[in-house]
Amino acid sequence: MGRADVEKAVSQPPDALLQLQRKEAAASAAALGKTANGELKRPNDSSSDDSEPEPAKKAKQDDNKKPPATKIDAGKEAAIEAEVRAARERAVVPLEQRMRAFRAMLEDNNVSAFNTWEKELHKIVFDPRYLLLTSKERKQVFDKYVRERAEEERKEKKNRLQQKKAAFRALMDEAKLHSKSSYTEFSSKHGRDDRFKAIEKPRDRETYFNEFIAEVRKREKEEKEKKREQAKVDFISLLKEKAVDRHARWAEAKKKVDSEPRYKAVESSAMREDYFREYCRMVKEERKKEKDAKEKERDRSSKKEKKDKEREKEKERDKEPKEKKKKDKSGEEIVPEVEEVEAEAEEEGSGSDGEALARAKEARAQASIKEREREVQRALATSLRDRDKEREYHKRDEAVQHFNALLADLVRNPDLAWREAKKQLKKDHRYSLAELLSKDDKERLFSQHTGALATKRRDKLRTLLNEMGVSCTAHWREVKNKLKQELTAPVYTSASQMEREFRDYQRDKQSTAKTALRQLLLETRSITHRSLAAVKENQNHLNTILDSLKHDARFTALDHIPDERSTLVLGYLEELEKKGPPPPPTATEPSRRANK
Repeated sequence: MGRADVEKAVSQPPDALLQLQRKEAAASAAALGKTANGELKRPNDSSSDDSEPEPAKKAKQDDNKKPPATKIDAGKEAAIEAEVRAARERAVVPLEQRMRAFRAMLEDNNVSAFNTWEKELHKIVFDPRYLLLTSKERKQVFDKYVRERAEEERKEKKNRLQQKKAAFRALMDEAKLHSKSSYTEFSSKHGRDDRFKAIEKPRDRETYFNEFIAEVRKREKEEKEKKREQAKVDFISLLKEKAVDRHARWAEAKKKVDSEPRYKAVESSAMREDYFREYCRMVKEERKKEKDAKEKERDRSSKKEKKDKEREKEKERDKEPKEKKKKDKSGEEIVPEVEEVEAEAEEEGSGSDGEALARAKEARAQASIKEREREVQRALATSLRDRDKEREYHKRDEAVQHFNALLADLVRNPDLAWREAKKQLKKDHRYSLAELLSKDDKERLFSQHTGALATKRRDKLRTLLNEMGVSCTAHWREVKNKLKQELTAPVYTSASQMEREFRDYQRDKQSTAKTALRQLLLETRSITHRSLAAVKENQNHLNTILDSLKHDARFTALDHIPDERSTLVLGYLEELEKKGPPPPPTATEPSRRANK
């Protein structure tokens, strides 16, 4: 027929079909047995020889061997008939309707989106809707279903995680946690809540708890800061209302305001004194601003008065020539301008002194100009030096980026030595772009790059080992054979290096399991500081404690080292006994004390 899936179904039919075929074969065998017995009786009646019954036995054996052949023929005929019916139905039913029916069949049979076609074939091959499509169409519909279903499952998983996280956050809100709350107290109080148990990993619970506590601390800090600012504003306004002088002493000012609630709202006396000093500075600045404003106003008014006087003088000067002309005409004596003559004489007499003053003034101007030039040169030299440093820094940063890009493209093996890698890097033209870097810098960047690659490879190996479910007691040979079959397994140059990574993984996993066991003991409320005394009185009490813990996966993770696990439990009991009874809640939470 040329169909591998049908041939596989025929060679491995379901149990119901096998039972039906067995019943049909038994019925046909019984019918053949009856006919064979009848043929054998006839020769006995006709006085035949004693040796004649032996062929009858052989005939029986031959007849018993025939039913398996009829089974296979019946299965093939049933498959051919089903294929013929499906071909007729395919000719009648539209393609879209058949595709919808095939997809519904995949959903009804819970076909996984994370398995291959071959692994999921046994779930659907005997469904009547399986033959509605050809093999090519089936594969297309399956691939499309897998893509869509995988995306839906990822979204559902993400939504479930978000819902669990939101419920856990709501639980923390209801617990009214504060900045000094600890995860141990929270887990002991709310460990039985379904929202607490919904987060499976204890590490995730503690991470979410720490994030929430960080937000609470930030919020409390902001509220405290706002209260402090408000208290400061109120305190300064109180000083203004009491008209405290800026020249007053703090001891005198304190007597005026120490009975006010706004004075008591400030946390400490040191802060009150600081606020008082700030108030004095503010008052001083305000007075200075007022004084400057008054001086500016005074300058404006004086300038205005000067302008007015100058205008009046100009008007008087314009009037004087007219009056002189009038006096000349009337025959009055003209008074010589004695003052002008005297001024000219004084100027002529003091000419040499004026020249000396002018030269001194010019020399002072030249000296100040040269000093200013020197200052400008010094400032320019400093700015140029800073600019050169910044340019060198940017060039070096660019060279580092080019060299890192070159390493990312050419060096992908973390076990590669620097000498070998340097030969490969020099062949690339981008190596010249990193000339500013010294040999030590290049080798340091290479070491950082290979270290990052090694870390990435180790993380990939550990992720693969987690997916494979490798335990702390697994043998390296078995794990090594499994890793060889995995296509995504990281590549190591030597088996010993890979084995060393595997041993480190097992050691870290066992250490994590011990930490998880200690967390389990902390969460177990039945274990108190009196438990060790009870164990010393009655050894069965320790077995009772262990029996109560054995249902938790964190306890069973150390089944391979039961003695060490018991030692850890006893050590924890001794630690609790040394600590004694826990302090009352009010010792760590002052807010719960009664207000007297």
